[in-house]
Parts: sequence; structure tokens; C-alpha cells
Amino acid sequence: MRRLLSASFAAALLLASAGIASAQTTTTWTTDQGTVIRDYSTSRKYTPFTDPSLEPNVGVVLPGTVNVYPLPESMKVTEPDRYSYGIVNNRPVVVDRSSRRVLHTWE
Repeated sequence: MRRLLSASFAAALLLASAGIASAQTTTTWTTDQGTVIRDYSTSRKYTPFTDPSLEPNVGVVLPGTVNVYPLPESMKVTEPDRYSYGIVNNRPVVVDRSSRRVLHTWE
């Protein structure tokens, strides 16, 4: 019984460590990617979100009223399913899909 509990504990610890490591994965965003997002959003006729009181800075959680979309397929990034994007106050922003927290923004 002890061996089973020890093995279960070790497995849980390993899974938790893997989750923390994947949460820390980062992507380096380029200026060109901001242009790609802006152009893609325009070509799809997605509606940008405008609210002068919302500053879309890194770390800000976007409210549910802001539409976010999957990244364009042409953007090759690590873990693309983790990210969404939106256009907020005419600025492209990348957000963490699960938390809606802004990870990167362009002017």
C-alpha cells in the first residue's frame, strides 16, 4: 500500500512539474507578427474593440466584451493553441486563451 501511495505521489508531482513548465513557455513576438495580425484581422473583417478607458497593456485581463480570435495559421509560434488575438483600440494584442491576459501588444 505504501508503495502505491508513493508511486501515486511521484506521478502527481511529475504531472504538476510538467504543467508548471508548460505554463512558463514563452514566445518571442516580432514586429512583423503584429502587422500580420492587423492585416489578417482586416481581411477577415473582424470588428476591432474600441474603449478609450481600456489600456491593453501586458498583464491586463481583457473583459468578455472584447472579441478574441485564433492566431492566423501563417503565424508559426510555439503552442499556437495557447494564444488568441484581438484588436483593442487599434492595437493588436496577443492573449493567453484560457485567462484572456494580454501577453504582448504592438503600437
